[in-house]
Amino acid sequence: MTSAPARKRVVVFDYGFGNVRSAERALARAGADVEITGDYDKAMNADGLLVPGVGAFEACMKGLTAARGDWIVGRRLSGGRPVMGICVGMQILFARGIEHGVETEGLDEWPGTVEPLKADIVPHMGWNTVDAPAGSELFKGLGADERYYFVHSYAVHDWSLETVNPALRAPLVTWATHGEPFVAAVENGALWATQFHPEKSGDAGAQLLTNWIGTL
Repeated sequence: MTSAPARKRVVVFDYGFGNVRSAERALARAGADVEITGDYDKAMNADGLLVPGVGAFEACMKGLTAARGDWIVGRRLSGGRPVMGICVGMQILFARGIEHGVETEGLDEWPGTVEPLKADIVPHMGWNTVDAPAGSELFKGLGADERYYFVHSYAVHDWSLETVNPALRAPLVTWATHGEPFVAAVENGALWATQFHPEKSGDAGAQLLTNWIGTL
């Protein structure tokens, strides 16, 4: 008799800035064994690491650095080990953030600047569709009319990273629009991220998390 495949172990990294309980429940429903922790060894050895984030870019970076999260993310990615960022947990993966005129260095995994949204209504809070590229694994099985839950006042409006090595797959960038287009999700090797909250996005968000877990 064949045994059931082992459930993937996912750590929701707890550094004081994120909806860790919501993320834990959503990942468990999607089929993962989940632990909320800031423990270095557990975060390093998990099959997948989820980095949440809410609030200000500067505060999240300070909290992440204090918890050695910057080191953990860098070490995991250097070994090709999956990491996923959500909301401000995605924003801090870029080179810098500018809030109220204050510029803060990010993790610089991707070039780009997190800047205020230019829209009639800010924050962008509620449901919105996205424009996912062909071949996306993150949005596999999800239609173009699916809606995802956003809560943010800042975003990345320009994507400049290109892959010059033809043997490597170019990053897949998903866009959304609120006043102007902004980066809504990225798939780049072992590093994936979403500006929206999949854990608050109903069945579509659950499918997206299932897709990520399936790649671990």
